[in-house]
Amino acid sequence: MKITNVEAIWLQLPTVDERADGTQDTLVVKVYTDEGIVGIGEVDSSPMAAKAIIEAPMSHRIARGLRMCVIGENPLDIMRLWESMYQGSIFFGRGGAAQQAISGIDIALWDIAGKAMGQPVYRLLGGGFRDRLRAYASILFQETPEETYNLARHLVEQGFTAVKFGWGPLGTSEAMDLAQVRMARQGLGANVDLMIDAGICYDTVTALKRAHQFAEYDPFWLEEPLHPDNIEGYARLAAASPIRIAAGEQETTLAGFQALLDAGLAVIQPDVARVGGLSQAIQIGRMAVQRHRLCVNHSYKTGISIAASLHLLAALPNATLLEYCVEQSPLRQMLTRETFPVVDGYVAVPQEPGLGVTLDEDVIARYRVA
Repeated sequence: MKITNVEAIWLQLPTVDERADGTQDTLVVKVYTDEGIVGIGEVDSSPMAAKAIIEAPMSHRIARGLRMCVIGENPLDIMRLWESMYQGSIFFGRGGAAQQAISGIDIALWDIAGKAMGQPVYRLLGGGFRDRLRAYASILFQETPEETYNLARHLVEQGFTAVKFGWGPLGTSEAMDLAQVRMARQGLGANVDLMIDAGICYDTVTALKRAHQFAEYDPFWLEEPLHPDNIEGYARLAAASPIRIAAGEQETTLAGFQALLDAGLAVIQPDVARVGGLSQAIQIGRMAVQRHRLCVNHSYKTGISIAASLHLLAALPNATLLEYCVEQSPLRQMLTRETFPVVDGYVAVPQEPGLGVTLDEDVIARYRVA
């Protein structure tokens, strides 16, 4: 079997604003083979930038578009092709958008492998530790604390046993921060886990103060309170915080996650569509296993990323929670025909060959930019 083409499809809603909602656009990747098997992947990046990285012509040996690195190759040689893409983009990559772009092709290669072998991807990653994951609803803080309260009540009524609120107006003032978290907790009640995503809005001193203030509301974790380059701050915060500290969605490299683990974070959050795909995400998850830390996916895109995340988490012994984006964007809700329903607070791991997802081509045609 040989790879015959790689297609990078930029999708975008008619209107995109500054709110931290990754479901407003995406880059879907299709990898075609001469045996008719087509693999599907997704990139969480700037879609235009990632598309250019995939389609770029060769400048020289270590400055090539990713498509050039895999055309004509056997798609089952996944790790060799990952290395070929990494080495081919080393001049302008070694992380960032280049590694995010690698993710889309890598996920598609695992999809091809599963389809070719008649197995769900998690079995190819080493086998499943579980066949369902507890889903936490992931959504932004609303503009007012009262709106956050109402949304929290709504999500509990939908059957979620854990909810994360993030970004939005958090960080605008101490009073707003405390009111938002207080009303989120009141809306959820005492028996639903609350996660807080600060959206890199604090310095170290403020983050530590908020961790102590938020502790009254019993959050499961405080996520990404600091700038991702502030590793020293994370070490100070993790050592002194009364609640778990989580981060990692901005990281793309093994070294970056190693630094977060060394800093003492209780939870790391690789995104399969950013870190170089499933090939690298499984390594990151196993690093967390060795440190006895939690590994929870970051995912705020479409059903493609949800499916890939389910396969990743199923193959890790230290992963029991699934980030489950509840944005109502048509890309989030309708791009894949599979909807991944939440049943009794859990989402089932796909059992079909490959990722177990099919694309709605009408949705692609409606929102395709290039």
